[in-house]
Amino acid sequence: MPQTKNPKPKQLNAGAHSLTPKITSQMLELVERASATGIWVFEVPGETLTASDHLMSMFGLRGHGTLALQDIVNFFVPESQSRMVAAIEACKAKATAFDTELEAETTDGQRLRLRAVGEAFFDAAGKVSRIHGALQDLTEAKRAEQLSLSLTMRLSTTLASISEAFVALDRDGRFTYVNGETERLLGLNSADLLGQTICSQLGNAAHGRLPGEIREVLRTGINAEFDEFYAKLGKWLELRVYPFEEGIAVYFRDVTAARQSQEQLLLLQTSISRLNDVVVITDAGPVDASGPRIVFVNDAFGRHTGFSREEVLGKPPLMLVGPLTESSVLHRISLALVQSHPVRAELIIYKKNGEPLWMELEIVAVDYFGRGLTHWVSVARDISERKAAEDEIEHLAFYDTLTQLPNRQLLMTRLEATLLKGARGRQIGALMFIDLDNFKVINDTQGHSKGDLLLQKVGARLSACVRKTDTVARLGGDEFVVMLEDLGDNPKQVVEKAKAIGEQILAALSEPFDLAEYQHYATCSIGITSFSRNLQSIGDLLKQADLAMYQAKAAGRNSVCLFDPEMQAAATANAATSSELRRGLRNRELLLHYQPQVCTETMFGVEALVRWQHPEKGLVYPGKFITQAEESGLILPLGQWVLEEACRQLATWSKSPRSAHLSIAVNVSVRQFRHPQFVDMVMRTISESGISAKELKLELTESLLATDMEVTIAKMGMLRQIGVTLSIDDFGMGYSALSYLKYLPLDQLKIDRAFVKDILFDPNDAAIARTIIGLAQSLGLGVVAEGVETQEQRELLAQFGCECYQGHLFCKALPIDELEIFMKGLAT
Repeated sequence: MPQTKNPKPKQLNAGAHSLTPKITSQMLELVERASATGIWVFEVPGETLTASDHLMSMFGLRGHGTLALQDIVNFFVPESQSRMVAAIEACKAKATAFDTELEAETTDGQRLRLRAVGEAFFDAAGKVSRIHGALQDLTEAKRAEQLSLSLTMRLSTTLASISEAFVALDRDGRFTYVNGETERLLGLNSADLLGQTICSQLGNAAHGRLPGEIREVLRTGINAEFDEFYAKLGKWLELRVYPFEEGIAVYFRDVTAARQSQEQLLLLQTSISRLNDVVVITDAGPVDASGPRIVFVNDAFGRHTGFSREEVLGKPPLMLVGPLTESSVLHRISLALVQSHPVRAELIIYKKNGEPLWMELEIVAVDYFGRGLTHWVSVARDISERKAAEDEIEHLAFYDTLTQLPNRQLLMTRLEATLLKGARGRQIGALMFIDLDNFKVINDTQGHSKGDLLLQKVGARLSACVRKTDTVARLGGDEFVVMLEDLGDNPKQVVEKAKAIGEQILAALSEPFDLAEYQHYATCSIGITSFSRNLQSIGDLLKQADLAMYQAKAAGRNSVCLFDPEMQAAATANAATSSELRRGLRNRELLLHYQPQVCTETMFGVEALVRWQHPEKGLVYPGKFITQAEESGLILPLGQWVLEEACRQLATWSKSPRSAHLSIAVNVSVRQFRHPQFVDMVMRTISESGISAKELKLELTESLLATDMEVTIAKMGMLRQIGVTLSIDDFGMGYSALSYLKYLPLDQLKIDRAFVKDILFDPNDAAIARTIIGLAQSLGLGVVAEGVETQEQRELLAQFGCECYQGHLFCKALPIDELEIFMKGLAT
């Protein structure tokens, strides 16, 4: 009850000494009994308290008397003691009257609910000298109030819980009320249950938790709730036990299905927690910066990211992204989630310590019991090692290992992109072909280490002479190419700018080079050609710059030469070659040689290599005419002829058990593969020849992966579907779209002979070969090393894990009649 406001201070008469000066003792006792109230007076100066007989009897004491304050306070429960003492102290100090409810215990342990009131009286000096108070026993009134409330609650609860199994028990645990749901749950009617103990009807209940819980609820008056299995019913029941005046009320709920689901969920969680893959489950909240929210992560999540469950539960997965996470990937994921579609992606997330982590992610929607989308389940695996290997291979494929400059492949890619960009604008660029003069001298006189150091320093000086947007590439040996972009739209001014930069390079390279205690002076020859929106081919540009460079050398070296159209004289010879090749195709002057491919001492196939039996020049190798065939378009009929001839040979071999297992690898040019009817032509050729498609192997070049990746994958998929084997030829020498390798329907990678040639002496070539073999194995692809000429090369490749080879160590390319003799020799 709230305390009363301070009353107006009262001053005692100087001669007042009795407890109740105006009321007789008998009248006071009558009032006390009628109101269940005992009065007391506290003398402040002496710290003594005088209590009435009735007040003493309330606590189980007899008579009245003068007591210490603590003697009365001790009858109160601890919390009430502190409140009583505080109220008296406040009344003494500030004359604060009080009116509050407290709890006390009699001498025989009965609990009392008391109302305590007190008021200060003052002496002549205005100081508090006495406190008059009273204690009113509210115990019976409170008990009646609680009984009324209990009866009301019982009626309300019974009516409200009619849909649940509900019983009322007396204090001995016997049924006093049973509803219909309980009858159905226990399989008994209320007439059989009333008067029986609950423990006798629930089978093993006498030995379970229920008896103890009932006793505890009756003792403390505190509700209880627990689950227990009852063998007699074969069910798990949830029991909720509530006390009331006459006994207890018990609610039952069958939770067997829920418990089984919990056990299954626990089993699933235990299994998921032991996976090495990361599992994250989110709710199906809105796909925005605030959601969806994480509701579960397995142990692997913590191991990989460093975050604990508590740190991520309830937060969006976007907390894991950072600066290196590609926004396009996040957009693709968001779009899929909005459409409730599954999605796969590779992206960078961030650990708790800030380190980036590459993950391969798959997200699927969960439709829980047909209720629609309720959750997203994400399964991710750490692909950092694979990405590191891809980056390493990509660096090896696109950058020169000695100078760290872009290599030919990257130059080609950038030059192609620049030409495409130039086709849409008016800007003109220039290409420089740079060759060091007399570079062989330093290698011969000072050794290759000095030569390598010179190349590194030349690369650095070239880079310092141009803009960051320009490209300085090393083609190999002592040849460099500089691509200057966006020099302007005036052709004459562009040529002047390019020549000025060329002169600047000449000056920079003429400065002495400090090569580890050896000072070297170098010069170079530079050829320059310009390019614009006229869409020159990359090959033409390089040829023009190369021709101009050779003109600079012919002019005495250490000079810059601009391309002159008259340098195209050599192109005339190429045109003549194309014309003769067209005639050769028509006159059946071409033929195939076959080079065996060996795996673990067994010949498993051959590669078909085209030759030209020229009527005047004799046997011409493809290096002399394939480029002209590509440029003239003759590569299409030439490629088709090679395919048909190879299939005819396969058909012949298929008739003999000795050769039926052999396959033939046919090289396919980019232009041939890009032809819209290429797949149809292959299928038709296979069908007409009557061969098994699995014996035909098509070797594709890496440059196929430069553009139209989707079309390339689709065509490869169709070929693979009919059984054709697919291989990437000269892997590592062309455009290595490593991120697409895992999506390509490939069977094999071929290590280019350029890496095999010096594999015993050049650690870079050895590293590239080893990396390609490891990549093929990780992707489940076969690998063939071509150009194997010595046993030592073969043994080193075998150490790296390569088992299949092609090269002069085993056999050179042979015409079919000589190959047949070679095969007979193998058989014997």
